[in-house]
Amino acid sequence: MKSKSKIFFWTLFDFANTAFSVIVVTVIYSKYFSNYVAGGKKWLWGLSVSISMVIAALLSPPLGAVADVSRNRKRFLLIFTLVSVVCTALMFYVHKGDIFFGALLFILANIGFEAGLVFYDAFLPNLTEKKNFGRVSGYGFAMGYVGALAVLLIVMLILPQQSSPDYYFYIRLSFVIAAVFFLFFSIPLFLFVSEPKITTPFTGSAFKTGMKKSAETLKALFVHRQYPSISRFLLAFFLYNDAIITIIAFASIFASNILKMNDDQVIFFFVIVQSTAVIGSFIFGIVSDHVGPKKTITITLFIWLGVIAGAFFVQTVFQFYLVGLTAGTAIGSSQSCSRSLMALLTPKEREAEFFGFYDGLFGKSSAVIGPLFYGIISDISNERFAALAIGLFFLAGLIILQKVEAPNIKDNREPAVAKS
Repeated sequence: MKSKSKIFFWTLFDFANTAFSVIVVTVIYSKYFSNYVAGGKKWLWGLSVSISMVIAALLSPPLGAVADVSRNRKRFLLIFTLVSVVCTALMFYVHKGDIFFGALLFILANIGFEAGLVFYDAFLPNLTEKKNFGRVSGYGFAMGYVGALAVLLIVMLILPQQSSPDYYFYIRLSFVIAAVFFLFFSIPLFLFVSEPKITTPFTGSAFKTGMKKSAETLKALFVHRQYPSISRFLLAFFLYNDAIITIIAFASIFASNILKMNDDQVIFFFVIVQSTAVIGSFIFGIVSDHVGPKKTITITLFIWLGVIAGAFFVQTVFQFYLVGLTAGTAIGSSQSCSRSLMALLTPKEREAEFFGFYDGLFGKSSAVIGPLFYGIISDISNERFAALAIGLFFLAGLIILQKVEAPNIKDNREPAVAKS
Protein backbone atom coordinates (compact mmCIF):
# COMPACT_ATOMS: atom_id res chain seq x y z
CA MET A 1 0.00 0.00 0.00
CA LYS A 2 1.24 3.50 -0.79
CA SER A 3 0.28 5.15 2.48
CA LYS A 4 -1.60 3.56 5.35
CA SER A 5 -2.27 6.93 6.97
CA LYS A 6 -3.80 8.37 3.78
CA ILE A 7 -5.98 5.30 3.42
CA PHE A 8 -7.15 5.74 7.01
CA PHE A 9 -8.00 9.42 6.46
CA TRP A 10 -9.79 8.48 3.24
CA THR A 11 -11.88 5.87 5.07
CA LEU A 12 -12.80 8.46 7.73
CA PHE A 13 -14.91 10.19 5.08
CA ASP A 14 -16.94 6.98 4.81
CA PHE A 15 -17.18 7.03 8.62
CA ALA A 16 -18.49 10.62 8.38
CA ASN A 17 -20.94 10.55 5.49
CA THR A 18 -22.76 7.41 6.63
CA ALA A 19 -24.29 9.57 9.37
CA PHE A 20 -26.32 11.22 6.63
CA SER A 21 -27.30 8.02 4.85
CA VAL A 22 -28.34 6.16 8.01
CA ILE A 23 -30.14 8.98 9.87
CA VAL A 24 -31.71 10.82 6.93
CA VAL A 25 -32.10 8.30 4.10
CA THR A 26 -32.64 5.09 6.03
CA VAL A 27 -33.79 5.28 9.64
CA ILE A 28 -35.17 8.60 10.93
CA TYR A 29 -35.97 11.22 8.28
CA SER A 30 -37.45 8.75 5.78
CA LYS A 31 -40.07 7.63 8.31
CA TYR A 32 -40.50 11.15 9.78
CA PHE A 33 -41.17 12.64 6.35
CA SER A 34 -43.31 9.80 4.99
CA ASN A 35 -45.50 9.11 8.01
CA TYR A 36 -45.55 12.49 9.81
CA VAL A 37 -44.67 15.40 7.50
CA ALA A 38 -46.42 13.97 4.40
CA GLY A 39 -49.27 12.31 6.31
CA GLY A 40 -48.55 8.73 5.23
CA LYS A 41 -48.13 9.39 1.50
CA LYS A 42 -45.17 7.07 0.86
CA TRP A 43 -45.04 7.90 -2.85
CA LEU A 44 -43.95 11.46 -1.95
CA TRP A 45 -40.85 10.07 -0.24
CA GLY A 46 -40.16 7.81 -3.20
CA LEU A 47 -40.58 10.78 -5.56
CA SER A 48 -38.17 12.91 -3.48
CA VAL A 49 -35.54 10.17 -3.57
CA SER A 50 -36.02 9.76 -7.33
CA ILE A 51 -35.78 13.49 -8.10
CA SER A 52 -32.58 13.87 -6.09
CA MET A 53 -31.05 10.89 -7.86
CA VAL A 54 -31.99 12.16 -11.33
CA ILE A 55 -30.26 15.49 -10.69
CA ALA A 56 -27.21 13.82 -9.12
CA ALA A 57 -27.06 11.40 -12.06
CA LEU A 58 -27.07 14.23 -14.61
CA LEU A 59 -24.42 16.21 -12.70
CA SER A 60 -21.99 13.43 -11.93
CA PRO A 61 -20.47 12.43 -15.32
CA PRO A 62 -19.57 15.98 -16.50
CA LEU A 63 -18.38 16.91 -13.01
CA GLY A 64 -16.24 13.79 -12.90
CA ALA A 65 -14.70 14.73 -16.23
CA VAL A 66 -14.09 18.28 -14.99
CA ALA A 67 -12.37 16.89 -11.91
CA ASP A 68 -10.08 14.75 -14.07
CA VAL A 69 -8.87 17.60 -16.26
CA SER A 70 -8.61 20.19 -13.47
CA ARG A 71 -7.45 17.88 -10.65
CA ASN A 72 -9.72 19.69 -8.19
CA ARG A 73 -11.42 16.63 -6.71
CA LYS A 74 -11.11 17.83 -3.13
CA ARG A 75 -12.60 21.22 -3.98
CA PHE A 76 -15.65 19.65 -5.61
CA LEU A 77 -15.97 17.12 -2.79
CA LEU A 78 -15.86 19.94 -0.22
CA ILE A 79 -18.57 21.96 -2.01
CA PHE A 80 -20.99 19.04 -2.24
CA THR A 81 -20.23 17.96 1.33
CA LEU A 82 -21.09 21.42 2.65
CA VAL A 83 -24.35 21.46 0.65
CA SER A 84 -25.34 18.15 2.23
CA VAL A 85 -24.30 19.16 5.75
CA VAL A 86 -26.09 22.54 5.71
CA CYS A 87 -29.34 21.17 4.26
CA THR A 88 -29.31 18.28 6.73
CA ALA A 89 -28.93 20.68 9.66
CA LEU A 90 -31.83 22.81 8.31
CA MET A 91 -34.12 19.76 8.48
CA PHE A 92 -34.48 20.68 12.15
CA TYR A 93 -37.01 23.30 10.96
CA VAL A 94 -39.20 20.83 9.01
CA HIS A 95 -42.57 20.35 10.77
CA LYS A 96 -45.79 18.49 10.01
CA GLY A 97 -47.25 19.62 6.69
CA ASP A 98 -44.00 21.20 5.45
CA ILE A 99 -43.96 18.81 2.51
CA PHE A 100 -42.34 21.09 -0.07
CA PHE A 101 -39.73 22.48 2.36
CA GLY A 102 -38.92 19.04 3.72
CA ALA A 103 -38.66 17.50 0.26
CA LEU A 104 -36.52 20.36 -1.05
CA LEU A 105 -34.03 20.11 1.80
CA PHE A 106 -33.76 16.35 1.36
CA ILE A 107 -33.31 16.64 -2.41
CA LEU A 108 -30.50 19.20 -2.04
CA ALA A 109 -28.84 17.26 0.80
CA ASN A 110 -28.98 14.00 -1.11
CA ILE A 111 -27.60 15.62 -4.26
CA GLY A 112 -24.67 16.89 -2.19
CA PHE A 113 -24.12 13.49 -0.62
CA GLU A 114 -24.42 11.45 -3.84
CA ALA A 115 -22.52 13.81 -6.16
CA GLY A 116 -19.71 14.04 -3.63
CA LEU A 117 -19.23 10.27 -3.78
CA VAL A 118 -18.05 10.59 -7.39
CA PHE A 119 -14.98 12.51 -6.23
CA TYR A 120 -14.49 10.47 -3.07
CA ASP A 121 -14.55 7.12 -4.89
CA ALA A 122 -12.19 8.41 -7.58
CA PHE A 123 -9.40 8.70 -4.98
CA LEU A 124 -9.29 4.89 -4.61
CA PRO A 125 -7.07 4.06 -7.63
CA ASN A 126 -4.45 6.50 -6.35
CA LEU A 127 -4.34 5.19 -2.79
CA THR A 128 -3.19 1.63 -3.35
CA GLU A 129 -2.23 -1.03 -5.90
CA LYS A 130 -4.80 -2.96 -7.91
CA LYS A 131 -4.30 -6.10 -5.87
CA ASN A 132 -5.51 -4.21 -2.78
CA PHE A 133 -8.54 -2.43 -4.30
CA GLY A 134 -11.05 -4.88 -2.81
CA ARG A 135 -9.51 -4.76 0.65
CA VAL A 136 -9.15 -0.96 0.80
CA SER A 137 -12.65 -0.42 -0.60
CA GLY A 138 -13.91 -2.85 2.05
CA TYR A 139 -12.08 -0.87 4.75
CA GLY A 140 -13.95 2.24 3.62
CA PHE A 141 -17.36 0.61 3.76
CA ALA A 142 -16.54 -1.04 7.09
CA MET A 143 -15.56 2.35 8.53
CA GLY A 144 -18.80 3.73 7.18
CA TYR A 145 -20.84 1.17 9.06
CA VAL A 146 -18.85 1.80 12.23
CA GLY A 147 -19.76 5.47 11.82
CA ALA A 148 -23.40 4.51 11.30
CA LEU A 149 -23.31 2.46 14.49
CA ALA A 150 -21.82 5.38 16.42
CA VAL A 151 -24.38 7.93 15.26
CA LEU A 152 -27.27 5.48 15.77
CA LEU A 153 -26.20 4.88 19.37
CA ILE A 154 -25.99 8.64 19.97
CA VAL A 155 -29.50 9.15 18.61
CA MET A 156 -30.82 6.17 20.55
CA LEU A 157 -29.55 7.74 23.77
CA ILE A 158 -31.26 11.09 23.19
CA LEU A 159 -34.63 9.91 21.82
CA PRO A 160 -37.42 9.85 24.44
CA GLN A 161 -40.53 7.66 24.28
CA GLN A 162 -42.87 8.46 21.40
CA SER A 163 -45.52 9.57 23.90
CA SER A 164 -43.22 12.31 25.21
CA PRO A 165 -44.30 15.90 24.31
CA ASP A 166 -40.70 16.60 23.24
CA TYR A 167 -40.47 13.54 20.99
CA TYR A 168 -40.50 15.35 17.65
CA PHE A 169 -38.06 17.98 18.93
CA TYR A 170 -35.47 15.25 19.53
CA ILE A 171 -36.31 13.61 16.20
CA ARG A 172 -35.47 16.90 14.50
CA LEU A 173 -32.38 17.30 16.70
CA SER A 174 -31.07 14.00 15.31
CA PHE A 175 -30.73 15.66 11.90
CA VAL A 176 -28.45 18.32 13.42
CA ILE A 177 -26.38 15.58 15.07
CA ALA A 178 -26.00 13.82 11.71
CA ALA A 179 -24.88 17.07 10.05
CA VAL A 180 -22.26 17.84 12.72
CA PHE A 181 -21.00 14.25 12.66
CA PHE A 182 -20.68 14.34 8.86
CA LEU A 183 -18.80 17.66 8.87
CA PHE A 184 -16.41 16.91 11.74
CA PHE A 185 -15.15 13.51 10.60
CA SER A 186 -14.81 14.53 6.94
CA ILE A 187 -12.18 17.17 7.79
CA PRO A 188 -9.13 14.80 7.87
CA LEU A 189 -9.57 13.86 4.20
CA PHE A 190 -9.42 17.49 3.14
CA LEU A 191 -6.37 18.16 5.30
CA PHE A 192 -4.25 15.06 4.80
CA VAL A 193 -5.18 13.30 1.52
CA SER A 194 -3.49 14.98 -1.42
CA GLU A 195 -4.74 15.42 -4.96
CA PRO A 196 -3.29 13.04 -7.57
CA LYS A 197 -0.45 14.65 -9.50
CA ILE A 198 -1.25 16.03 -12.95
CA THR A 199 0.54 13.87 -15.51
CA THR A 200 -0.96 15.52 -18.59
CA PRO A 201 -0.65 19.33 -18.92
CA PHE A 202 -4.00 21.05 -19.37
CA THR A 203 -4.99 24.50 -20.58
CA GLY A 204 -8.39 25.99 -21.38
CA SER A 205 -11.86 25.73 -19.87
CA ALA A 206 -12.13 22.79 -17.48
CA PHE A 207 -15.93 22.77 -17.72
CA LYS A 208 -16.05 22.75 -21.55
CA THR A 209 -13.36 20.12 -21.72
CA GLY A 210 -15.12 18.08 -19.05
CA MET A 211 -18.44 18.21 -20.90
CA LYS A 212 -16.73 17.22 -24.16
CA LYS A 213 -14.87 14.33 -22.51
CA SER A 214 -18.08 13.15 -20.84
CA ALA A 215 -19.90 13.04 -24.20
CA GLU A 216 -16.96 11.22 -25.78
CA THR A 217 -16.95 8.66 -22.96
CA LEU A 218 -20.69 8.02 -23.37
CA LYS A 219 -20.16 7.34 -27.07
CA ALA A 220 -17.13 5.14 -26.36
CA LEU A 221 -19.12 3.07 -23.88
CA PHE A 222 -22.46 2.61 -25.62
CA VAL A 223 -22.09 3.63 -29.28
CA HIS A 224 -18.64 2.42 -30.27
CA ARG A 225 -18.50 -0.10 -27.38
CA GLN A 226 -14.78 0.43 -26.82
CA TYR A 227 -15.09 -0.84 -23.24
CA PRO A 228 -17.62 -3.71 -23.48
CA SER A 229 -16.97 -5.06 -19.99
CA ILE A 230 -17.48 -1.64 -18.42
CA SER A 231 -20.72 -1.20 -20.39
CA ARG A 232 -22.08 -4.55 -19.21
CA PHE A 233 -20.99 -3.97 -15.64
CA LEU A 234 -22.61 -0.53 -15.53
CA LEU A 235 -25.91 -2.01 -16.73
CA ALA A 236 -25.74 -4.81 -14.14
CA PHE A 237 -24.81 -2.30 -11.44
CA PHE A 238 -27.72 -0.08 -12.52
CA LEU A 239 -30.15 -2.90 -11.80
CA TYR A 240 -28.90 -4.40 -8.55
CA ASN A 241 -27.87 -1.04 -7.06
CA ASP A 242 -31.40 0.20 -7.74
CA ALA A 243 -32.69 -2.62 -5.55
CA ILE A 244 -30.16 -1.93 -2.78
CA ILE A 245 -30.95 1.80 -2.64
CA THR A 246 -34.69 1.08 -2.61
CA ILE A 247 -34.33 -1.32 0.33
CA ILE A 248 -32.27 1.27 2.22
CA ALA A 249 -34.83 4.01 1.55
CA PHE A 250 -37.87 1.98 2.67
CA ALA A 251 -36.55 -0.41 5.32
CA SER A 252 -37.69 1.61 8.34
CA ILE A 253 -41.07 2.31 6.72
CA PHE A 254 -41.50 -1.45 6.09
CA ALA A 255 -40.61 -2.20 9.71
CA SER A 256 -43.05 0.38 11.09
CA ASN A 257 -45.99 -0.34 8.83
CA ILE A 258 -45.82 -4.13 8.40
CA LEU A 259 -44.44 -5.27 11.77
CA LYS A 260 -45.54 -2.22 13.83
CA MET A 261 -42.02 -1.79 15.24
CA ASN A 262 -41.44 1.21 17.51
CA ASP A 263 -38.46 3.56 17.22
CA ASP A 264 -36.24 1.62 19.64
CA GLN A 265 -36.88 -1.61 17.74
CA VAL A 266 -36.21 0.05 14.38
CA ILE A 267 -32.96 1.60 15.60
CA PHE A 268 -31.86 -1.69 17.16
CA PHE A 269 -32.64 -3.40 13.85
CA PHE A 270 -30.29 -1.03 12.04
CA VAL A 271 -27.65 -1.49 14.73
CA ILE A 272 -27.76 -5.20 13.83
CA VAL A 273 -27.56 -4.38 10.13
CA GLN A 274 -24.60 -2.02 10.59
CA SER A 275 -22.77 -4.50 12.85
CA THR A 276 -22.95 -7.33 10.35
CA ALA A 277 -22.19 -4.89 7.52
CA VAL A 278 -18.85 -4.08 9.18
CA ILE A 279 -18.03 -7.79 9.36
CA GLY A 280 -19.27 -8.42 5.83
CA SER A 281 -17.24 -5.53 4.36
CA PHE A 282 -14.03 -6.81 5.96
CA ILE A 283 -14.58 -10.48 5.09
CA PHE A 284 -15.79 -9.99 1.53
CA GLY A 285 -13.09 -7.37 0.91
CA ILE A 286 -10.49 -10.04 1.64
CA VAL A 287 -12.44 -12.63 -0.36
CA SER A 288 -12.55 -10.18 -3.28
CA ASP A 289 -8.77 -9.84 -3.30
CA HIS A 290 -8.46 -13.63 -3.57
CA VAL A 291 -11.26 -14.65 -5.97
CA GLY A 292 -11.94 -11.31 -7.63
CA PRO A 293 -14.74 -8.75 -7.17
CA LYS A 294 -17.00 -10.21 -9.87
CA LYS A 295 -17.33 -13.59 -8.14
CA THR A 296 -17.74 -11.86 -4.78
CA ILE A 297 -20.55 -9.63 -6.08
CA THR A 298 -22.25 -12.74 -7.48
CA ILE A 299 -22.21 -14.33 -4.02
CA THR A 300 -23.69 -11.22 -2.41
CA LEU A 301 -26.47 -11.00 -5.01
CA PHE A 302 -27.57 -14.54 -4.13
CA ILE A 303 -27.63 -13.42 -0.49
CA TRP A 304 -29.81 -10.45 -1.48
CA LEU A 305 -32.29 -12.76 -3.21
CA GLY A 306 -32.55 -14.68 0.06
CA VAL A 307 -33.13 -11.40 1.94
CA ILE A 308 -35.99 -10.49 -0.43
CA ALA A 309 -37.64 -13.86 0.14
CA GLY A 310 -37.22 -13.45 3.89
CA ALA A 311 -38.80 -9.98 3.85
CA PHE A 312 -41.84 -11.29 1.99
CA PHE A 313 -42.51 -14.11 4.46
CA VAL A 314 -41.38 -12.48 7.73
CA GLN A 315 -44.03 -12.45 10.47
CA THR A 316 -42.26 -11.45 13.71
CA VAL A 317 -39.80 -8.82 14.85
CA PHE A 318 -37.25 -11.52 15.70
CA GLN A 319 -37.50 -12.95 12.18
CA PHE A 320 -37.02 -9.44 10.79
CA TYR A 321 -33.87 -9.08 12.89
CA LEU A 322 -32.56 -12.28 11.28
CA VAL A 323 -33.33 -10.87 7.83
CA GLY A 324 -31.49 -7.69 8.79
CA LEU A 325 -28.48 -9.68 10.00
CA THR A 326 -28.30 -11.40 6.61
CA ALA A 327 -28.81 -8.16 4.69
CA GLY A 328 -26.00 -6.53 6.65
CA THR A 329 -23.45 -9.06 5.43
CA ALA A 330 -24.42 -8.29 1.82
CA ILE A 331 -25.02 -4.55 1.80
CA GLY A 332 -21.49 -3.26 2.38
CA SER A 333 -19.77 -6.06 0.53
CA SER A 334 -21.84 -5.78 -2.66
CA GLN A 335 -21.27 -2.02 -2.87
CA SER A 336 -17.62 -2.27 -1.82
CA CYS A 337 -16.81 -4.97 -4.37
CA SER A 338 -18.66 -3.02 -7.05
CA ARG A 339 -16.41 -0.04 -6.38
CA SER A 340 -13.27 -2.19 -6.58
CA LEU A 341 -14.44 -3.90 -9.80
CA MET A 342 -15.06 -0.49 -11.37
CA ALA A 343 -11.59 0.60 -10.27
CA LEU A 344 -10.11 -2.48 -11.95
CA LEU A 345 -12.00 -1.85 -15.18
CA THR A 346 -11.30 1.89 -15.35
CA PRO A 347 -8.41 3.19 -17.51
CA LYS A 348 -5.87 5.49 -15.86
CA GLU A 349 -6.20 9.27 -16.11
CA ARG A 350 -10.00 8.96 -16.44
CA GLU A 351 -10.86 7.74 -12.95
CA ALA A 352 -13.17 10.59 -11.90
CA GLU A 353 -14.81 10.67 -15.33
CA PHE A 354 -15.57 6.94 -15.38
CA PHE A 355 -16.58 7.00 -11.73
CA GLY A 356 -18.90 9.84 -12.72
CA PHE A 357 -20.76 7.35 -14.91
CA TYR A 358 -20.51 4.61 -12.28
CA ASP A 359 -21.67 6.70 -9.31
CA GLY A 360 -23.70 9.17 -11.30
CA LEU A 361 -25.45 8.18 -14.49
CA PHE A 362 -25.80 4.52 -13.42
CA GLY A 363 -25.54 4.64 -9.64
CA LYS A 364 -27.88 7.58 -9.06
CA SER A 365 -30.25 7.17 -11.98
CA SER A 366 -30.77 3.55 -10.98
CA ALA A 367 -32.41 4.87 -7.83
CA VAL A 368 -34.98 6.76 -9.88
CA ILE A 369 -36.96 3.64 -10.79
CA GLY A 370 -36.80 1.49 -7.65
CA PRO A 371 -38.00 3.89 -4.92
CA LEU A 372 -40.88 5.23 -7.02
CA PHE A 373 -41.76 1.69 -8.15
CA TYR A 374 -41.71 0.44 -4.55
CA GLY A 375 -43.72 3.43 -3.26
CA ILE A 376 -46.47 2.97 -5.86
CA ILE A 377 -46.76 -0.81 -5.36
CA SER A 378 -46.81 -0.49 -1.57
CA ASP A 379 -49.55 2.16 -1.78
CA ILE A 380 -51.79 0.04 -4.02
CA SER A 381 -51.03 -3.29 -2.28
CA ASN A 382 -48.53 -3.53 0.59
CA GLU A 383 -44.82 -3.46 1.37
CA ARG A 384 -44.46 -7.25 1.13
CA PHE A 385 -45.35 -7.37 -2.57
CA ALA A 386 -43.29 -4.24 -3.20
CA ALA A 387 -40.24 -5.93 -1.64
CA LEU A 388 -40.83 -9.07 -3.72
CA ALA A 389 -40.96 -7.01 -6.92
CA ILE A 390 -37.59 -5.46 -6.11
CA GLY A 391 -36.09 -8.97 -6.23
CA LEU A 392 -36.47 -8.87 -10.04
CA PHE A 393 -33.84 -6.12 -10.17
CA PHE A 394 -31.35 -8.30 -8.27
CA LEU A 395 -32.03 -11.25 -10.58
CA ALA A 396 -31.58 -9.25 -13.79
CA GLY A 397 -28.38 -7.64 -12.50
CA LEU A 398 -26.99 -11.04 -11.53
CA ILE A 399 -27.58 -12.44 -15.04
CA ILE A 400 -25.94 -9.50 -16.84
CA LEU A 401 -22.97 -9.46 -14.44
CA GLN A 402 -21.96 -12.95 -15.59
CA LYS A 403 -21.17 -11.52 -19.05
CA VAL A 404 -18.58 -9.09 -17.66
CA GLU A 405 -14.96 -10.05 -18.42
CA ALA A 406 -13.18 -9.02 -15.23
CA PRO A 407 -9.40 -8.42 -15.40
CA ASN A 408 -6.98 -10.43 -13.30
CA ILE A 409 -6.61 -8.63 -9.97
CA LYS A 410 -2.85 -9.25 -10.05
CA ASP A 411 -2.50 -7.85 -13.57
CA ASN A 412 -1.28 -4.23 -13.60
CA ARG A 413 -1.91 -3.68 -17.30
CA GLU A 414 -4.46 -1.22 -18.65
CA PRO A 415 -8.08 -2.39 -19.06
CA ALA A 416 -8.70 -3.94 -22.45
CA VAL A 417 -10.22 -1.78 -25.17
CA ALA A 418 -12.31 -3.38 -27.89
CA LYS A 419 -10.76 -3.34 -31.32
CA SER A 420 -12.60 -1.28 -33.89
